[in-house]
Amino acid sequence: MPRILIVEDEKDLAELVEYNLRGAGYETDTAGTGAAALARARAVPPDLMLLDLMLPDIGGSEVLRLLKEDGELRRIPVVIVSAKGQEVDRIQGLELGADDYVVKPFSVRELLLRVKAVLRRSDLEEAPGAPLAAGAIQMDTGRHQVRVHGLEVVLTALEFRLLRTLLERPDRVQSREVLLSDVWGIQAEIHTRTVDTHIKRLREKLGPAGDIIETVRGVGYKLGAVLP
Repeated sequence: MPRILIVEDEKDLAELVEYNLRGAGYETDTAGTGAAALARARAVPPDLMLLDLMLPDIGGSEVLRLLKEDGELRRIPVVIVSAKGQEVDRIQGLELGADDYVVKPFSVRELLLRVKAVLRRSDLEEAPGAPLAAGAIQMDTGRHQVRVHGLEVVLTALEFRLLRTLLERPDRVQSREVLLSDVWGIQAEIHTRTVDTHIKRLREKLGPAGDIIETVRGVGYKLGAVLP
């Protein structure tokens, strides 16, 4: 039974979400501050965290950053639940490593569907697969590791999924819309230009090896052929 940590300082809302998650068969825990959320995650890592951005002590963005910098906690899926609903807020949250973004006020049914989708996607990613490689890039899907010329490169969960998708489909052009659907999930209500932002950051992290990710003007991206 998946265990979900609800990080929300509005007690009534936290109780509402907790009630519905338990009704859907999930175990739950709650935290009203960022510090408490980090302490609970370190004590017993949850299968998923629902994270508000506006907390009374540590901001949700800082909680997320600290999670993704922790080798033991960075693979915890995080769904941001926030009243900050501008596109720039959603993009920033996803770029920090969140797996989805739900804007308040929300329907409980929609939240449950998104939780289910993120957990399902996480289960698929946990399943060990064959190692992937292209040029100097090597990916161990089981260990969730990427190496370039033998040196580990730390990627966010989204960057890892993006690179994995391209490695699994060499020489096949992926449109921005397809990448949004397959990498972010069909629930991601963000503009396709965020794909360009993530591709840029992924290339930067991969260094010269990132040149293998080719831009197909007017369409999207593909993994190019490896030169001898």
